[in-house]
Amino acid sequence: MTTTKPLTIAVPKGRILKDLIPLVQRAGLDSTPLQENDRRLVRPTADGAFRYVFLKPDDVPTYVEYGAADLGVSGRDTLLERRHDLYTPLDLGIGRCRLVVAGPEDTPIPDLPRVATKYPRIAGDHFASKGVVAEIIPVHGSVELAPLVGLSHLIVDIVETGATLRENRLEVLETVTEVSTLLIANRASYKLRSDTVRPLVERLRAATAAARR
Repeated sequence: MTTTKPLTIAVPKGRILKDLIPLVQRAGLDSTPLQENDRRLVRPTADGAFRYVFLKPDDVPTYVEYGAADLGVSGRDTLLERRHDLYTPLDLGIGRCRLVVAGPEDTPIPDLPRVATKYPRIAGDHFASKGVVAEIIPVHGSVELAPLVGLSHLIVDIVETGATLRENRLEVLETVTEVSTLLIANRASYKLRSDTVRPLVERLRAATAAARR
């Protein structure tokens, strides 16, 4: 058992975790705590070198920024929207999707559109960059519903296959940005614990490169 403080890694519950486990295994790290089926929110590795903290995806960057975790795994969309003060040393190459503007099929869009989204900052910046004065309506839950019931003309949302959009007679009008999952680091930890953090980053970098071959 190591006598040094374990490195804390914040990981998101849900779909991304399933994609993360093979990557952690390829990097030669202990993935056993990630696979255990229990309700513990803090799970150390057997050797005590690391501990994984399980969080809702939106909370991961907050815990890392404020130093409750040294490293974390977060989607680029969350980072762009929240604008946390973090290092992003590595794109893990998992959870790839797009953040898009979508709207009803074959429906004209007014000059001053209402836009429903879970990403009000990103959406506002996107339309402003195009010189469009849009009314941004923050929503939580099924964003696709908004144009169907007249709440908005458009939505800005994450799309993987586009199946949900098609089922609701919505179509992608443009891509705002490509999204993937990043390794994030607390700025102080990255410097003060570099002897532990940087070798871990390099192992994950090599594992990510191997997965792309």
